[in-house]
Amino acid sequence: MSDVKRPDALHPETLIATAGVATDPAFNSVSPPLHLSANYGWNDPLEKPQYDYARSGNPTRTQLEEALAGLEGAARGVVVSSGMAALDLVLNLVDPGEIVVAPHDCYGGTHRLLTARAKRGQFELVYANQTDPAELEAAFARKPKLVLLETPSNPLLRITDIRAVVAHAKDCGAIVVADNTFLSPALQRPLDLGCDIVVHSTTKFINGHSDVVGGAVLARDKALGDDLAWWANCTGVTGAPFDSFLTLRGLRTLFPRVERQQATAGDVVSRLAADDRVANIYYPGLASHPGHEVAKSQQKGFGSMFSVGFAENVDVIELLRNLNLFTIAESLGGFESLVCTPATMTHAAMTPEARELAGISDRLVRFSIGLEHSDDLVRDIVTALDRAVESGAEKVAYLSSGTASKCA
Repeated sequence: MSDVKRPDALHPETLIATAGVATDPAFNSVSPPLHLSANYGWNDPLEKPQYDYARSGNPTRTQLEEALAGLEGAARGVVVSSGMAALDLVLNLVDPGEIVVAPHDCYGGTHRLLTARAKRGQFELVYANQTDPAELEAAFARKPKLVLLETPSNPLLRITDIRAVVAHAKDCGAIVVADNTFLSPALQRPLDLGCDIVVHSTTKFINGHSDVVGGAVLARDKALGDDLAWWANCTGVTGAPFDSFLTLRGLRTLFPRVERQQATAGDVVSRLAADDRVANIYYPGLASHPGHEVAKSQQKGFGSMFSVGFAENVDVIELLRNLNLFTIAESLGGFESLVCTPATMTHAAMTPEARELAGISDRLVRFSIGLEHSDDLVRDIVTALDRAVESGAEKVAYLSSGTASKCA
């Protein structure tokens, strides 16, 4: 857990390309070494060294914290064991009786954590559609202590106007926390827009290789970052050295990966939009998206995540079963393309009523685009759609024939 020491004048691409390079004091190795030690020796019992115990601090984790804080424009960063640990760490800033405002359509794991913590009396919880000015105003009228943003939202890619939320927060002194996992600092920097804290599941785009689970919390104000670092050490949620080493290694290619992935996603979306078997496409890059203009004003790009609501004649489960290049799996932001049905996977922890309120239907499919060629991905989806429509037609014919009732 460390303060940022890198110069602000460097471009972000340069920051991550040079983070820790040739800084090894022992051998001047170009690649930064991995420090696995659980504890560190003291030269004197009354003189605490920079590092004493790995839960409190570790040189490898420090390098990742400094790189991420530099990318987000933060004063201090804390690397933790998972994205959910990052969110839970932030909740330590809220006392019983104080109010947390969260998006009604947030990630299922976030919804589960917030609901469970609120039930235990850690805070009062208000879910609100943060894209609705009236709901937002009503939520802020309750004088919240902390406001959580998720923009674009998971999985419907709704866009929340960060500047508008920050303006409300200033009036009541609320802490604004932005989950920036879907875009990464390559495409959005919430602290520049007035947020106080940014959280990440570094498992996703930041690592980018689907082989490390991790999280990060980046604070704009050093005092707030120090408070978060204290809680991270107190509760023991800090990230492991080897995980930090791999995440920093993955982080170095963030910009070229994100650039290629979002270009491919935009191509896939534009080609799917013309298919009459597609009822809705949720992607902020489309001019028809309700949040398109706001996204343009606060993002550097539209990302590589999109969701599709398929027409009634499409058997969604058969669609996923017939995809070859997309792996059916939770998570996102890796080099490989993934697909999931949020209702049964990422958002299964939400009650059916909560999913309905958020607009997450059983026909919704979320896509995370990787580094494959767009031609191959589109062909894979179209072929799977053909088979899914055939399967749907066969089921309708079977049910209409009365055979099903005779067999029952």
